[in-house]
Amino acid sequence: MRYFSDNAAPVCPAVLDAIGRANRLDTAYDGDALSRSLDAAFSDVFETPVSALWVSTGTAANALALAALCPPHGGVICHRDAHIQNDECGAPEFYTHGAKLLLADGDGAKLAPEGVRAVADAIVDDVHRVQPRALSITNATEYGRAYRPDEVGALGELARARGWGFHMDGARFANAVVHSGASPAALTWRAGVDILSFGFVKNGALSAEALVCFRPELAGLIAARRKRGGHLLSKGRYLAAQILAMLKDDLWLANARAANASAAAIAAVAGARLVHPVEANELFLRVSADEAAALRAQGFAFYDWEPGVVRLVTSWDQDVAAVAPIARAIAAL
Repeated sequence: MRYFSDNAAPVCPAVLDAIGRANRLDTAYDGDALSRSLDAAFSDVFETPVSALWVSTGTAANALALAALCPPHGGVICHRDAHIQNDECGAPEFYTHGAKLLLADGDGAKLAPEGVRAVADAIVDDVHRVQPRALSITNATEYGRAYRPDEVGALGELARARGWGFHMDGARFANAVVHSGASPAALTWRAGVDILSFGFVKNGALSAEALVCFRPELAGLIAARRKRGGHLLSKGRYLAAQILAMLKDDLWLANARAANASAAAIAAVAGARLVHPVEANELFLRVSADEAAALRAQGFAFYDWEPGVVRLVTSWDQDVAAVAPIARAIAAL
């Protein structure tokens, strides 16, 4: 009955078990055996040597990544509906010590090279203007749209040509991977991404996200900023344990498949009510105020996105059978 947010979902049992197994004496901060094994675990996932660091929130992951890519006097090009713009209370600007977010447009919160160029090329190249120094995209986007490898690659090529850093906010990266059918490597470093904020909390973790650096030298910059920003937890092994549990046997993909399949089952009956194609685990539906009230009267919880539009988010713990009641309710409106 709960479709407000995948942040509200329960913690995956395998994650809780892993936390219990980590509850023993070990080295503090990130010197423990579990934290030290993250580089190798993520290198296997991405088929290339990487450096990985845990953090406790997606906001911290995004802000720390951008601080490593963009100087205080620079700008980060992102979509005007990006999470870093609308939902992080200025954290990217705070952690970068003042870098400016430069807003671009694109359907479904997706960026394309032409939209990015429209922003960048309008900026006079002189000392009086903030110059773009980084590009940030969200996959899956804030409207549940997933990038294909060629779409990321086109943006990566543009970023390289302009000398920008390239960040991907992957709060729902697992859902994007499942939808695209592409490998994690094809959606990230092979397409030019420098740093990925790899989301786990929305997909079943308790309090752990990861920063995956495809340019290993960036990890040192982020490590210092993580400490200075108050995100170097003294018992980091509990975060590492969660991440490793999700990576083991591709649990992160299995959970995302369940959430995506549930969203697709609802989308199948929503028809013309859909505002955006459903490519991950978010649905945006056109409903009147009376229809929204009727759904809530039946016990369904969801988010009012804008007048006449609601957002539903399915979670890793909701299979197709679990969402059948709301699918029937929507079909009956």
